[in-house]
Amino acid sequence: MMDKAEKREENYEFRKRLNAVHQPDRVNPGAVAEPGETVVDSSWQIVVERQARPLVLNTAKDLQDYLLVSMKLSVALSLVDNFHDMPEQSIVLAEMASLPESISTKLEHPGSYQLQITANRVLISGYDDRSVAQGSYFIEDLMNLREAPFLQHQDVVRTSKFSPRMVHSGWGMDQFPDAHLNVIAHAGMDAILVFAKGVNHTTVGLMDFNDLIERAAAYGLDVYLYSYLHSERHPDDPDAKEFYDSTYGKLFAACPKAKGVILVGESCEFPSKDENTLQQIGRAACYKDGIRSLKPRPGWWPCKDFPQWLELIRDTIRNHAPQAEIVFWTYNWGWAPKEERLRLLRTMPTDITLQVTFEMFDQIKRNGIVNPVMDYTITHPGPGQYFLSEAEVAKERGIKLYAMSNTGGCTWDFGTTPYVPTPYQWLRRYQALFDARNRFGLCGLMESHHFGFYPSFISEFAKWLYWEPETDPETILRGLAERDFGVAGADAALECWRNWSAAINDLIPTNEDQYGPLRSGPSYPFIFQPDITRTFDSKEISMPTEPLAHFGARIIKTLYHPYENEGQTPGAIRYPVEIKTLERMRQRWHQGIDKLQLAVDQTPQSKKVAGERLLALGWFIHNSVTTTINIKKWWQLNMRLLVEIDRAAQNSVLDKLTVLAQAEIENAKATIPFVETDSRLGWEPSMEYVCDRWHLEWKIRQVKQVIEEEIPAYRRAVNV
Repeated sequence: MMDKAEKREENYEFRKRLNAVHQPDRVNPGAVAEPGETVVDSSWQIVVERQARPLVLNTAKDLQDYLLVSMKLSVALSLVDNFHDMPEQSIVLAEMASLPESISTKLEHPGSYQLQITANRVLISGYDDRSVAQGSYFIEDLMNLREAPFLQHQDVVRTSKFSPRMVHSGWGMDQFPDAHLNVIAHAGMDAILVFAKGVNHTTVGLMDFNDLIERAAAYGLDVYLYSYLHSERHPDDPDAKEFYDSTYGKLFAACPKAKGVILVGESCEFPSKDENTLQQIGRAACYKDGIRSLKPRPGWWPCKDFPQWLELIRDTIRNHAPQAEIVFWTYNWGWAPKEERLRLLRTMPTDITLQVTFEMFDQIKRNGIVNPVMDYTITHPGPGQYFLSEAEVAKERGIKLYAMSNTGGCTWDFGTTPYVPTPYQWLRRYQALFDARNRFGLCGLMESHHFGFYPSFISEFAKWLYWEPETDPETILRGLAERDFGVAGADAALECWRNWSAAINDLIPTNEDQYGPLRSGPSYPFIFQPDITRTFDSKEISMPTEPLAHFGARIIKTLYHPYENEGQTPGAIRYPVEIKTLERMRQRWHQGIDKLQLAVDQTPQSKKVAGERLLALGWFIHNSVTTTINIKKWWQLNMRLLVEIDRAAQNSVLDKLTVLAQAEIENAKATIPFVETDSRLGWEPSMEYVCDRWHLEWKIRQVKQVIEEEIPAYRRAVNV
């Protein structure tokens, strides 16, 4: 268990860490250069062309700051008129076009740079200014692993495997301070996503989109506008062109430098005429004469007139921004019949981009039950059959293909954690993505949704592997472990990561868990389901959240019960198997925690704080799994109570419910030190805080009320 006397973080204090682009004191004063290594010292200088583009100059300043902050090294920055006489003892940052042909290789691919390291010079020659920046960030990565300003002699051309690599903000919903943009760029990303409800209108209110586009460009990042625009007209409507020009046209007329738009059914559904749907938009469409229809709304079905809608959107946008990319994401209907989905793809225009979620909708069979992959998860590395089928059509038709991959490091497996620390499982996802790149031409990734991007050793691991020539994964993980835990603690850290990567396979991504205890964590309430009431209100309770939160409690369902789906075993049959599987996961996860504690105990004092935060994350996940196990047992007991006719048996069930509730109170109490060690735990951009100390104490009060008031009241009724 962690030392509870550690300094307590206040809410949002994690942002101080996010704002620190370069980690201080990364240098190991005892490091000794080996043969074949160049030593950068204070006699060196960073050299750029006087006429260099702004991003190259910004990169030089950034590298200067890195050397000072992380390597404790003061290095001058010099401007030169040309590179014909490059000084020695220099790190040269230059675009390929500005260098003499005799010095650098002609690069043929955007996203490529040449790194030449000799005894007296480091030359980074980029295909363009963004490639120069990525080359500079890479030598930072090399020095970080080496824990010294030492660079191995080499001459290599490195090329990115994927572009774009898109992420939402991990700092706050649609919030991108400059430091966070810089952190995102250092992680190898080249694009950000911002929700657009209209011109300069986001989920958090007004924002100057063009200012964001300019600021992001200063760090080598494009901006995609994720559409939250209402589509109230069918393309056949007489005023359809005028309507869409007043929405999408207006947006891109005002922001012509936006890279493109992301279109996903649930966020911008339109009144389709497809008879398989309700043919109307909005929640009210689900009800006719007060009766709920099982037909989906148009945003949840591969409508036959989506191609017509896409063509209208495309033409409207490109009338104002000819270069804008139109990205069509099929997230909402991967469950639908294959023939319906592929019919849509075979009729959609080929000059837009198709985005497909990588792992969803596959059916996982275990111990006689079936669990489809309901939403984003790393429990199933993928690819899913849904992805494979649509990727095949994209290849046949020559449509550019992107994937929603979640490889920023986070999924809905644990909704309020910054990342899922299972590197060997992520490696399986990376390798599957690389295979899709080779087979189908997969070229771009959306690496986070609104849970955002948070830098971690997982995102570092991805960055190392997302470039050619390929790097050995084990070598990188060993290097990261030694850097973060010291040579003495590295073996135990690697054992922890292996245990956690194996354990995650036993997590089952059901809707009720991903929208319940796994989304919020151990603050999830335990509602006594027998309805003792004089008001006839629903027993569902809303978890208290900030009024201005984008989703807040709306994406947490607190009255726990199975959400049944076609192709999924019913909950009453599933739960015994799911409980046993989760108990096995928790045991293996705990073994990983024990190994990590051993690693932290052997870690040099200067590195312990980061290790303690990883321990806090490990315990938070462990306790979230405990809550999930307990709530499944809670539901089973509640259902037994509702149908049991023997009074003695009912009293026995009430006793068991009381014991389970008390255990869950202790689990919530035990989680408090961990959310105070790392203020990022229990928070997610669209919900804000739902599992900080206050929410854990709220949950404790709620469960105590069940024990002290509701269960005794029901017991009195039983014993009348």
